Amino acid sequence: MATRKKVTVVGGGMTGGAIAQRLVEKGIADVVIQDDPQFAGTLHHGKALDMAQSASWLGFDTKITATDGWDETAGSDVVVCTAGAPRKPGMSREELLNGNADIVRAKVKEAAKASPNAVIIIFANPMDAMCHVALKASGFPRERVIGQGGALDTARFRYFLANGTGQSIRDVHAYVLGGHTDTTMVPIVSQARIGGLPLTSLLPQDKIDAIVARTMRGGAEIGELMKVSSAYYAPSAATVEMVEAILLDQNRLIPSAVLCKGEYGIDGVVCGVICQLGAGGIKKTHVMPVSDDEAAKIKKAADATKDLIALLK
Repeated sequence: MATRKKVTVVGGGMTGGAIAQRLVEKGIADVVIQDDPQFAGTLHHGKALDMAQSASWLGFDTKITATDGWDETAGSDVVVCTAGAPRKPGMSREELLNGNADIVRAKVKEAAKASPNAVIIIFANPMDAMCHVALKASGFPRERVIGQGGALDTARFRYFLANGTGQSIRDVHAYVLGGHTDTTMVPIVSQARIGGLPLTSLLPQDKIDAIVARTMRGGAEIGELMKVSSAYYAPSAATVEMVEAILLDQNRLIPSAVLCKGEYGIDGVVCGVICQLGAGGIKKTHVMPVSDDEAAKIKKAADATKDLIALLK
């Protein structure tokens, strides 16, 4: 009998809990929520038990459990690291840098030891810099340390485009590359298509500019509205798409942060590009044709991440 796939979600907060719920309900892998009782208490155990008790009505037979340690996570195919402090209203992702670096470093080191063949998806912010922390802490190759950011930013961009044009979101094909901060993400307008039609043929430039600006403030806007937490519904949905692509070897093209090796002239810095996700993580990266202005912004995003890396203790 084939061994069932396993996913560990590190951090049982709102985002970690939502990711675990979406995953276990898909029925494609057993899920383990790992958290530190010093900070989380028994919350992650309660969430896991609550989710497990929904199986009768939802009809899944995959298992959801929680742990304070790492033994139960051993042999995971994918580890999603959500651990870290959430961004609060008015706080930039950069301000989270070293506090979250300490958390990510410790968590990834343990996760990699327990699951040496896993693909690690980094969710903690500032995400691009945390990928560098995770690469060093794990010793994994670039194909198996992936930043989740582009998938979420792309989801927001597509939603605003669908609303702005009055078209079905299923027909919106648009991507966000670059970094995962309010100032470094790059919504790619030049390649945005709706039902095959160029975005620029459907909306005037001022409305496109407004959508781009709102996309770049997507996380901040939700944080200001929710007040007590940051976003977790769309972030969990975007992350689960990545996990599913890897577990099921779907060869999906999803904007993801990767340690670049020449993409857009970037070398040795994590930046968001189009990645083919399947078994083993990133199978291939693609350089999407972009305008000169967009290319310059992507390069600038990498430079900003390089500046952050220099601040890591």
